[in-house]
Amino acid sequence: MAMAVAKLSNLGMSARKVRLVADLIRGKKVAAARDTLRFTVKGCAEPMRKLLDSAVANANHAASETRQRIDTDEMLVSEIMVNEGRTLNRFWSGPRGRAMRIRKRSCHIELTIAG
Repeated sequence: MAMAVAKLSNLGMSARKVRLVADLIRGKKVAAARDTLRFTVKGCAEPMRKLLDSAVANANHAASETRQRIDTDEMLVSEIMVNEGRTLNRFWSGPRGRAMRIRKRSCHIELTIAG
């Protein structure tokens, strides 16, 4: 069973928002996941599409090293994990001269395709 992994670290979006898109493609074939990501109107759809393409390229490279032929469009997005990354704390002026904290969140994505 061919398998490939691709990782994306420190994507500048919160994990909660990225998980909404990850749930759309989990368990789908690679071709269907590409189409879904192409027409999804969310900010993280483009980086996630690039991550999916990277996983496909990793699968093709692994197959070429072992001299196999695989159809990567028929592979499934078997696992996609979205974990929280680091949080940058910034400060904004609040009412009555107080400082209000702004949290700029990031996330890490790990995508596995198998076929």
